[in-house]
Amino acid sequence: MTEAAKTPEGRRPRKRLNYGEGREALLNAAVRVVARGGLRKLTYRAVAEEAGVTHGLVVHHFGTRDALIEEALAHSVRTSLSVSAVEPGTGKMSDFSAGVSEMVTANPDTQVFQYELLLESRRRPELLPLIRGLYDEYFDATERELSRILPERANRAMTRLVFAALDGLVLHQLVLGGGPEVTDAAIEELRSLLRLLDADADADADRESAGDSGD
Repeated sequence: MTEAAKTPEGRRPRKRLNYGEGREALLNAAVRVVARGGLRKLTYRAVAEEAGVTHGLVVHHFGTRDALIEEALAHSVRTSLSVSAVEPGTGKMSDFSAGVSEMVTANPDTQVFQYELLLESRRRPELLPLIRGLYDEYFDATERELSRILPERANRAMTRLVFAALDGLVLHQLVLGGGPEVTDAAIEELRSLLRLLDADADADADRESAGDSGD
């Protein structure tokens, strides 16, 4: 009998995962399950079916559902930060957050997964440390890049304000639609505001310098 004949109708055929790729495939499957059905739908069996593997393989890799949630969240942070361009490292205003809209278009499930856990943490306080860790990663990346662009103004409050704007734009693109061009236009407006802050800081520095030389 062929493998297709052995597989019950409506189920994905099971596949053999090579060593080292199994964990990542299961984490990606967990993200997709939560993105579609919310955290309540995250079970070993749902993840196994999504990945096309056996239920026992999920148990083997993660042991508990909480461990699966924690590792899936950490995986989503790594994936999101690697492509979001929040921290391109160039210190150029034109590069700041240039890849955000593309990130949402290319991998919406990762973003939906994170928002699902963010909301669920209101009902399940034990998830809050994971969520705080997630946002600390984002805040740190944003603050490092703002420190390159706006060395005089990149405090934690400014970082939260700027990232909150980006976070809201991601949510709007996911839920309200409008396409990446709408997000890109809004981000360009954010850059314009940051440029004004930069220019204001330079003007303040020039005035202080002029005052010191006058003394």
